[in-house]
Amino acid sequence: MDGRRRNPYELTEDTPVYVISVAAQLSGLHPQTLRQYDRLGLVSPDRAAGRGRRYSARDIELLRQVQQLSQDEGINLAGIKRIIELENQVAALQSRIAELESALDGAATAMRQREAAVHASYRRDLVPYQEVQQTSALVVWRPKRQQQAPD
Repeated sequence: MDGRRRNPYELTEDTPVYVISVAAQLSGLHPQTLRQYDRLGLVSPDRAAGRGRRYSARDIELLRQVQQLSQDEGINLAGIKRIIELENQVAALQSRIAELESALDGAATAMRQREAAVHASYRRDLVPYQEVQQTSALVVWRPKRQQQAPD
């Protein structure tokens, strides 16, 4: 959420508002089919106080998707259930990735700020020393010979 208080009467696509007869009509399915999908765990609507099913707009869309996969693609209900589970898992993982990327961005920003603070604390009267490149030349040192005193 964005920090504002939500209106308790505001409808979202997850708000359970449709009774089974309306949901069946909107999805193009028979109410008994919706009950069967609920028993199989394909589409699980919320329950009202009297235990009646209440479908949301998202549930209606999912019912249409189940019908399309079953009728147009020829996928059995067990396969459709697995597809829905995998799609939910992918969505959850994508959400987690977004959370982790956001946390990583925040940590990187904090690290850059700490680095800038360290650089700002450097003493400016010190200058970096760079070594002279060493050579591989061989130098032989011989001490001067002492001259002998005449006798």
